[in-house]
Amino acid sequence: MSHARNPILATGLLAASALLLPGCVAGPRYAGPPAVATGHGWAEAGVDTAPVADLSRWWATLGDPVLARLVETALAQNLDLRQASARIEEARALRDRAIGRQFPVIGAGASVNQRRQSENGPLPVGAIPGLTAAQTIFDVGFDAAWEADLAGGQRQARIGATARLDATRIEAEAVRVRIAAEVARNWFDAGGAGEELKLQRATVASLRRTLMLTRQRAALGDAPAAEIDAVAGQLAAAEALVPGIAARQRAALLALGPLLGSPPERELAPAGSEAKIPELPELPVGERAELLRRRPDVLAAERRLAASTADIGVATAELFPKLAISAGGGFQALETGNWFDASSGRFSILPFLSWRLFDGGRVRAEIRAAKARERQAALAYEQAVLQALEDAERSLGQYHAGLDALARQQQALESERRSLGHAEARLAAGETPRLDLLAAERRLYTAETATIRARTDAAIRLVTLYKALGGGWNAPVTDRQTANMLPVHSGA
Repeated sequence: MSHARNPILATGLLAASALLLPGCVAGPRYAGPPAVATGHGWAEAGVDTAPVADLSRWWATLGDPVLARLVETALAQNLDLRQASARIEEARALRDRAIGRQFPVIGAGASVNQRRQSENGPLPVGAIPGLTAAQTIFDVGFDAAWEADLAGGQRQARIGATARLDATRIEAEAVRVRIAAEVARNWFDAGGAGEELKLQRATVASLRRTLMLTRQRAALGDAPAAEIDAVAGQLAAAEALVPGIAARQRAALLALGPLLGSPPERELAPAGSEAKIPELPELPVGERAELLRRRPDVLAAERRLAASTADIGVATAELFPKLAISAGGGFQALETGNWFDASSGRFSILPFLSWRLFDGGRVRAEIRAAKARERQAALAYEQAVLQALEDAERSLGQYHAGLDALARQQQALESERRSLGHAEARLAAGETPRLDLLAAERRLYTAETATIRARTDAAIRLVTLYKALGGGWNAPVTDRQTANMLPVHSGA
């Protein structure tokens, strides 16, 4: 029997030849992102390039259990993170759909069709013995369809969908990094405002005592009325600052609620009274090039580039022929008694070869568009690398500047404390009036307020640095998809 007279055998041979095509894959193979010059080490002077510590839970290293609880709660309940999880599920479903295209589509069905044909129609039903106009047809069977991946377009689609799933997962981790930083930033802002509020109220109390003593001196003729007005003006100005500081503390605590997936007033009490500023460490940051393996925005940009490269292959596959094979079979009868007899069986198979030979250049236009998107993704990756370096350099410089400002402010604070001690000693010896002691107290409060502000600012800059270093997730430094995917080289 020849192959031409056996359609089943011919179709099988055609399908087998399609499966055995020697590595025909349309489009370019992804070889990693372009190399980006990262320079010669950190531009910031005095950087500790010792290997960076584990940054996946940096908030737990600051010695504040309340902050740790807030961050962990936010990472479990934040609505942005839950949306990111839903986007991961969507990307996973799209990946699974792309994987499913390599398998046949098989469906089954059964039907009972009761019909009556016209005796006066083109088929002379009444004139054919044994054939009646009214019929009931019983049918059960299956249908199957499969498309051979001749040019590798389906394979490229699977690669692209997998890369997009990876990018979506990494982008979800970028949301995690941001949420942790926002919680800590608001917590430190609330703690700094709370300390500043205490000092401002102490300043108000000191000015009230000063005003009382000034009035007493004026009544005795030892002070002019103008001095009373001057102190009263200072008191009013100091009192005017209290509501603003309290409002700033309240706003920072209110911001915590939505970050934790809760109403804004959730952390107003009692957590507001527990807010504090941590000790600020000198943070080792490692080598600058290693930063790129921890930054989720850089890793996600690389995965988007890989997906765009695969899209070129999907578009290029349209230039090649497509082989689709459909088959169907089952049982069909006019009576239920012989429905499943061998003589009631039916079967069909249809190989179909199609080729877009003339389409007005649409396929090649789609390929050009895919290549343009791939170039955009490559530039976006390069931009992500450069922005990550800039972000880390800027954050590192600002944190060091914040530590320097705090150290200088602490020196000023120590000077004011010694000055207050001298004033107390002179008052005890009867060499200075109490008003001078109150003035020294207020200078100390001013120095303490400046120190609190400097410490709060440095703490917030520390959070920004943790975020810039990619802290807040388990970066896949040794993952097979990321270990060699970030070619960088030093140089200008």
